[in-house]
Amino acid sequence: MKITPAFVQGEFIGLKAKVVESSNSDNVGISGTVIDETRNTLLIRRKDADKTVVKDSSVFHFTMPDGTIVEVDGKVILGRPEDRLKKKIKRRW
Repeated sequence: MKITPAFVQGEFIGLKAKVVESSNSDNVGISGTVIDETRNTLLIRRKDADKTVVKDSSVFHFTMPDGTIVEVDGKVILGRPEDRLKKKIKRRW
């Protein structure tokens, strides 16, 4: 699925997420449900523990409720969730 500004400006809390690339090799493969989001991080709940992943240095696969998987570079979703709604998205993809 193509990434649209509506998706980037949307809510990630509650979506399934998987880290597919990261500058920190320990973060690659982390998957679970997004339970919190800050300006620079996503908090992903796994079965064993909650993991904090830095957005700027990671690439994520988000699974939509209909089963569609969307790949998003973390640099595109930097910023507070409430500020992303107001910001005009520059297409980087």
